[in-house]
Amino acid sequence: MEILGYMAAVFMGLSLGLIGGGGSILTVPILVYLFAINPLIATSLSLFVVGSTALVGSLLAFWRKEVELKIGIIFAIPSFLGVFLTKTVLLPRIPDQIFSTHGFVLTKPLLVMGFFAILMLLASLAMIRTKKVKMTSPEQVAAQGAKEINFLAVSGQGFLVGGVTGFVGAGGGFLIVPALVNIVGLNMRKAIGTSLLIIAANSLFGFSVSLAEGLVVDWQLLLSILAVSLLGLFVGSFLSKKVSEGKLKSIFGYFVLIMGSFILLDQIKKL
Repeated sequence: MEILGYMAAVFMGLSLGLIGGGGSILTVPILVYLFAINPLIATSLSLFVVGSTALVGSLLAFWRKEVELKIGIIFAIPSFLGVFLTKTVLLPRIPDQIFSTHGFVLTKPLLVMGFFAILMLLASLAMIRTKKVKMTSPEQVAAQGAKEINFLAVSGQGFLVGGVTGFVGAGGGFLIVPALVNIVGLNMRKAIGTSLLIIAANSLFGFSVSLAEGLVVDWQLLLSILAVSLLGLFVGSFLSKKVSEGKLKSIFGYFVLIMGSFILLDQIKKL
């Protein structure tokens, strides 16, 4: 199963490099189902893999001048608050056994994975329904900047993404990219690059909070997963300018839909 896990980690990095999101949606199921890691621990470990991979991707995007630093900072600061409050206030207050009745037992891991599966389904539908993106020339991409920033909307979206990151270990690229395009007005190239920067900041901050709370890490396993995911990232970054973004998001959306359905069914069977 571990061989499949490493292969899936390559695909995770590929998705981050191509569409600036989707990595964390894949990483938690990879750790849980292919590396047999407890869901609650997997949500924290995934933050390191996704965050480190996204950090390298953001540096590549910055070199291509596809990162809006100011917008990334405005988005990231409230995200940190969302991550911190979720991991230090919300999650510790959820009991290991939430309730039980007539043989039905809702546990904390079951709640997290069930919520994660529903999130995957919603994200997949959003990707599938995304209209085909009009490609722009390098000159247009370089010339296009952000429209006037709605600080309240951007901050609110940042806090929401931070909450998701803290709860299920998802970097939130599937929420960040649409927000940067629709609320801020960035083109897809800059939205993807800026998304990687925000995902890196969010995820690594969340991981550091978990470490401070006593998370035990198998660094050999984690670094080996990171290594193969970086391979996927470099391939994805290379292919990103050669593949239609609209088609790519649609294909990835169907893949996430299948995985989300599988995880949801698996959690239902555990009830």
